[in-house]
Amino acid sequence: MNAPTGRVPRTMLAVGFVLDVPLIGVPEAAERVLDLWRADARLCELPDGRWLLLLPEPVRVRADRAPGLPLERTGPGAPPVASTPVPGSAAVTADGRLVLTAGGATVTHVVGDLPGLDPADWLDPTGLALHRPRPLGAAPAPEAPPVEDAVPAVPRPDLRAAAGILPTSERARRRTSGRAARWRTVRPISLAPHDAAVVVVLLVVVPLLMVVLLGLGLLRDSGFDPGGVVFASVLAALVYGLVYRRRAARDGGGTTAGTSGPAAPAPVPHRGRRPWLGDLLARFTLRTPAAHLLQRLHTRYLRDLTRAFEQQRWEEALRDALPLAGRERGETAAGRPWLSLALPRRFTGRLRPTPHRGGPVATNAISGPTVHQHLAELYRAAAERLERQGRFDKAAFVLADLLAAPAEAVALLERHGRLTQAAELAEGRELDADLVVRLWWRAGERARAVRTAHRRGAFATAVERLAATDPQAARDLRLAWAEHCRAAGDRLGAVEAVWPVEALRPSVAADLRDAVALGGPTRGRALPHLLALPDLTALGSGTATLALARAVLDGDGDPNATGRSVLAATLAGVSAADPATDRELATAAARAAVRDGGLGAGAAEHRLFDRLLGRADPLTAADLPRPRPRPAPRPGGAAPVHTAVDRPGTLPVLDAALLASGSLLVACGQAGARLLAPDGRTRAHWDTPTDRLVLADHGGGALLVTEHGPDLLGLARLDLATRTVRPWTTLRARRSAPSYDGHRLIAAADGGILVLDTTAPRPVAVWRELGGKEELLGGITRTAGGCAAIVRSPSTARSPLTEVWRWDLPGWELRARLRVDDALTDLLSRTDPADALEPVALAGGGLLTAEALPAGIDPDSGDRTVLRWTSGRPAAELTVDGRALLGPAADGDHWALTVPTPDGAGLRGYAGSGPCSAPGVSVLVPNASGDRIGVRQHAGAVTYWHRSGRVLATSADGTALLANLRVTVR
Repeated sequence: MNAPTGRVPRTMLAVGFVLDVPLIGVPEAAERVLDLWRADARLCELPDGRWLLLLPEPVRVRADRAPGLPLERTGPGAPPVASTPVPGSAAVTADGRLVLTAGGATVTHVVGDLPGLDPADWLDPTGLALHRPRPLGAAPAPEAPPVEDAVPAVPRPDLRAAAGILPTSERARRRTSGRAARWRTVRPISLAPHDAAVVVVLLVVVPLLMVVLLGLGLLRDSGFDPGGVVFASVLAALVYGLVYRRRAARDGGGTTAGTSGPAAPAPVPHRGRRPWLGDLLARFTLRTPAAHLLQRLHTRYLRDLTRAFEQQRWEEALRDALPLAGRERGETAAGRPWLSLALPRRFTGRLRPTPHRGGPVATNAISGPTVHQHLAELYRAAAERLERQGRFDKAAFVLADLLAAPAEAVALLERHGRLTQAAELAEGRELDADLVVRLWWRAGERARAVRTAHRRGAFATAVERLAATDPQAARDLRLAWAEHCRAAGDRLGAVEAVWPVEALRPSVAADLRDAVALGGPTRGRALPHLLALPDLTALGSGTATLALARAVLDGDGDPNATGRSVLAATLAGVSAADPATDRELATAAARAAVRDGGLGAGAAEHRLFDRLLGRADPLTAADLPRPRPRPAPRPGGAAPVHTAVDRPGTLPVLDAALLASGSLLVACGQAGARLLAPDGRTRAHWDTPTDRLVLADHGGGALLVTEHGPDLLGLARLDLATRTVRPWTTLRARRSAPSYDGHRLIAAADGGILVLDTTAPRPVAVWRELGGKEELLGGITRTAGGCAAIVRSPSTARSPLTEVWRWDLPGWELRARLRVDDALTDLLSRTDPADALEPVALAGGGLLTAEALPAGIDPDSGDRTVLRWTSGRPAAELTVDGRALLGPAADGDHWALTVPTPDGAGLRGYAGSGPCSAPGVSVLVPNASGDRIGVRQHAGAVTYWHRSGRVLATSADGTALLANLRVTVR
């Protein structure tokens, strides 16, 4: 029936309907139910024959067109209902009661007591043919999408082109071509050890031997001419050096001194060689009569160059100028540049201020202290004149490339609004990260600024530096910082980014609630911030948050695992918005600190406790004693031994980790991933096949890895706060690091290291290491501060060079290259990942190898296994009983070696951290064989697991057992 004219039909939110089955009949009622049916809907039968249909989500309907009598919800959060019952109305209360009003009477039913109806019973399968599907074979491996390469290129600002400097003049070409150019050009010569030995013998040993023999008088009457022998020896050395230089030039080695070329790779810290032969010849020449001729040439060059600058003939002067060698160029490891006799060549081609140089730059014989000071004053005066004339590009060229002062050039460009050029120059010359981020942000390249800030860890310093000049830009950068952390699942990181600005705090309320859901120390840090929000009632349930904070502070259990210590320490620095609530929580936190023996804050312990007492109830604060730290366990004694449960689990365990909340995240292969309580109960289950776990450092998320083949990995993103899994991509890679920072995943692919952005919708490579000539061997071990890998690279010798490379993260600065013993080269070159005793690199930069020793002559001594550490520190060695069948497992600096027990009925794992002569803990897995015991370090705990379904977790030192369970289907 249509509504009367001029009257708007009533609409309402209905949580269900009452269908009058006696009136409309069962077929019509069933059809209406099926039209409205949703997952989690419920159908019940009333005593009078009518049906009650409850929907999981309310729907908006018109009362005159509803399929039945609409139901409204009453109670907290629902719209107000008239106090006088309306005839023919129905409602559902918050406590699960159905209220019907009809004929002037009100009838109430308990929904939970009504008999249920199942719509599946209405289906009639009669006449349908049943077909059972048969397996068609293994499912084909998914195709891996191509990896998009987004590795940021190092900016190479061409200040010469920007300054408008013309090409080389005809006079310069005459001076730098032909014989005059060839004899003035000195190539740096880098000799192999055997070649260097030959030159040393010819230049030093033979002349010295002649002098000694002549001094002893042995050659006086022999008619032997020692001068001729010395001359022939020196001539042979020069010829040998010339032949070697031509061979190096033919092989692509060597560079011309004084010539500006393209960027070269960063020099290897401990393998750089000075061109000592050319340096020696140059210094020898300066002690001969030829030095006078060289001095005349250099003096004429300086006179012409000074006249060109004084007359402001900028094109000629800047082409002929000699770059000054500062700390960033021309300095060798010993702090002294090598010498060249060549006159400075005019710049040819394009001049690029490169961030890295392939080796030391030669200093000229004219680059004495006096000449250096003269040129520096000349260049600085030229830069000031060029800036006053409005020639900013030329002035920046003088500062950055001639004076070797790129910071001054960046400041000049920024003063005159050349922000993009200033940012490129600052990033190319590797200036302070906060300066680079600030310049890119002001230049409008905000995505690049965020990437740079993440890679170089410069968010906080960039915000502070930007706040001094542009507060609004600093505020926007804070919001971008928070969004960057939020995309990586780091809820507390997003909170810390915006918390200093009080107006931005409400924007992280959802992040705080997600952090509370993670439990453990993360919950302890989030609760005080959530209670400090000014309008907690509007943003969430303030009563529930306060009750949870009380329960944590008054609860039992380990103060670190439950987050009680973190909660009390955070309350000392963050006050609740409500004064009464703040006083109550401060009092409870002070009591908890006394009960637990402190706040776990180290040196700030007393200061934080005094803050709590100052805000606590005065009477309680007067009676509370100071916290007394509990006595620390005495070091020494035998290593603790922990035994796993004796029965295998019903599900395989391929990877496991104890989270900060106390829950265990377990990878069960094709059975998916599970989140378990410490007693083994399943808290969450995901059907995504999971062979490996890649945990985020902040503990808010993980990547579920499925191994489709030896070089094909399937990846899915798991958010532990919301417990949702989203498939991400399939990647062609051999291995991946066991952890990541929430944004960047490190994988071994294409013979090198590939760094992927996990927040992008498809695989995007944001950094590459190795590849090409250097080859990655084995896997990658990583911690939040660095990673290490075994690398094979070519060397000057015939055999390849095997080293352990260690980088600092997140900037990928190469910090160490440790040479590996040649005896291990064959073992490290094996490509089979299932190699019996495959060595592993520890994140600290050491190499851990295992060697199985046969039984000795003594019949009582059985098989043994020796663990050896190769590192920059004194070598360490550990010998254990039993013959290891597999190599050690490692995560970061933690390791575990598995050997069979003497009776052969189980496995024993010797575990520790870093080089040591005794294991830190022993783990026994009875009734197990085959695979080794895995190890995982995360959230201050160490987790051990075995494929047989046993998982065991201990504290970092191994003294406390945190979990011991078997994984089963429940």
